[in-house]
Amino acid sequence: MILAAFILGAPSVAGAQDLQDVNRLIKQGQHAQALDKLNAYLSGKPKDPLARFLKGVVLTEQGKTNEAINLFQALTEEYPELPEPYNNLAVLYASKGQYEKAKVSLEMAIQTHPSYATAHENLGDIYAKMASAAYDKALQLDKSNKSAETKLALVRDLFPANGKPAGSRGASAKVAPSPAVAPPVAAKETSKPAPPAVVANAPAVATPLPAAPAVAAPAVVPAAPTNTAVKTAAPAASDNDAVLAVVAAWAKAWSNRDVEAYLGFYVASYHPPRETHEAWKSSRRDRILAPKQISVEVLNPKVLSIDGNRAKVAFRQDYKSDRLATVSTKTLHLEKQGGAWRISQESSGK
Repeated sequence: MILAAFILGAPSVAGAQDLQDVNRLIKQGQHAQALDKLNAYLSGKPKDPLARFLKGVVLTEQGKTNEAINLFQALTEEYPELPEPYNNLAVLYASKGQYEKAKVSLEMAIQTHPSYATAHENLGDIYAKMASAAYDKALQLDKSNKSAETKLALVRDLFPANGKPAGSRGASAKVAPSPAVAPPVAAKETSKPAPPAVVANAPAVATPLPAAPAVAAPAVVPAAPTNTAVKTAAPAASDNDAVLAVVAAWAKAWSNRDVEAYLGFYVASYHPPRETHEAWKSSRRDRILAPKQISVEVLNPKVLSIDGNRAKVAFRQDYKSDRLATVSTKTLHLEKQGGAWRISQESSGK
């Protein structure tokens, strides 16, 4: 399972330097020194969430699981909109074999941030662990149950004897790259590399509906095969512009904390995995209105494909608020409905 790191709003210059020093010590494995610095820092700023989060990471690395659990638990109560403390709480519960508690924590992380890839990945691990435990019990109750024995071996293949999940994700409870605590530029520099993508902001649009008239092109009028090919190729540029304009307007509505406009960019039936449309609307409303200010920049937008009434766009999303700052890779799937492009699916990763 993966231990997450997060980025909150930048502290003071002096505070940022102190926490950068802590990050350096953590990377060097000097956890005792890092803890000393954090305790000194927290003596003057006992409520600083980023310093407390880092302390939880250090305590985890030192094997002080119960202390780390108490710290991350407090952060989930004070900052329920952040998924990372829930994720790390789940990692610690799982290390104690408390898989049900871990599952609930990860579900909370996903509820606050439906496209949070780390939580989805860890939740898959938890389900496999729970299945393994269930098959273990089945074998204890009925040692002749060959079906359970086969399934148990299959599930445990995800977790070899060395404790590492199959594949190349690395050791259990691996600490993600240290969180940036400096100004926004540092946050961008420390984010995980994204799939090849792009670097130009799409033009802002004031309305959620694209105004480009060419999207309703009369290309469907029957014609000779050669002419049809010409007509279907012609709208590509305008469709491309219209899709990028919708993405820019979506980001602008989010930045303006205009909830109704923001929700209007999605198809009427939109909902993330394992969440109803109404629950998603409610959680998005809370996450948009909770911060006092938000800035969402679309960096490097690129239309990956347009196939009839479906389009796919990828970009780097630079999100900043008075509570949180993250840079992530985002992919949006859009559908054209009534001449307007609307988001039907989204995913993101660090």
